[in-house]
Amino acid sequence: MISKVGALIGLGSLLGFAAGYGLLSAQENLPPWQWSEAYIRDVVDNVRAGRSLQPASWPGDARVAVLLSFDVDNESVTLRNGEAPVGPLSQGEYGARVALGRVLDALAEHDIPASFFIPSVSLMLNPQMLDAIQVSGRHEIGIHGWIHERNNQIPAAEERRLLLKAVDYLEEMTGSRPVGYRAPSWNFSESTLDILREIGFLYDSSLMADDRPYELMANGEATGIVELPVEWILDDAPLFNPSGNSYSPPREVLQVYKDEFDVAYEEGTMFLLTMHPHVIGHRSRILVLKELIDHIRQKGNVWFATHRDAVDYVKLMSEQGKLRSQR
Repeated sequence: MISKVGALIGLGSLLGFAAGYGLLSAQENLPPWQWSEAYIRDVVDNVRAGRSLQPASWPGDARVAVLLSFDVDNESVTLRNGEAPVGPLSQGEYGARVALGRVLDALAEHDIPASFFIPSVSLMLNPQMLDAIQVSGRHEIGIHGWIHERNNQIPAAEERRLLLKAVDYLEEMTGSRPVGYRAPSWNFSESTLDILREIGFLYDSSLMADDRPYELMANGEATGIVELPVEWILDDAPLFNPSGNSYSPPREVLQVYKDEFDVAYEEGTMFLLTMHPHVIGHRSRILVLKELIDHIRQKGNVWFATHRDAVDYVKLMSEQGKLRSQR
């Protein structure tokens, strides 16, 4: 079972976090409360949120953009740990064997497009997923690492090699080059953003600085890369993980999702939900997705879009100067 919640860090692990970024210099042995102001700024400015890209309006004058996404991890999280226990591997296999079909059926019922971020090893082990996802012609496939590697814990050269390998593999399998990236554990290394820029990604969907689309900054420089922000409370894995300490019953999670959508609707912004087929695709949980879709559709005046569609639109609105004034 995936455990992204483990990526959350507190102050006590901040030194280790910064060390992973390769940013510690003469102050590396100092506790954080003794860091200089200049050094603190250097640490946080490596990747930072830039201008909001919230458009003045959504296509068709829709009140809100709804972006449903699925991280198709399957067996890759278990394998990336260098382990092959049969039980956890079978849990991942369930995602491709049973759960993905339920997810796709729920989307097809209302002709809703979605974005699927797939570790290449997951697709290699379950190639039948590709035809199932692509048959509608509505869905997008994006990058989610090679083997769900911990990209912030490996050398920059290895991170770059694996990401290029993943891009080439998905391009060969799908016939088109993916333009969207989601970090395997929603984390960047010091080098990740530079690698994304080098490869030419249009957008990332791994960070959490806003509820609206925004532009990524690298050391104070605008990158042109759009960020479609995620959030742990809008990720099914931590809340549905029965082996963790944050488990919530599916019906309670449904209410969280409804409340998040309702406020996004009032604000006229964006509702982005991250799910995993092997998590949301169980019988008691697919009902959460179906009832959430019903709730959203009952509101009306909603734009369902892939991440790529949303990025293309906000970039167009930016070029035309049709962004909402920042508050």
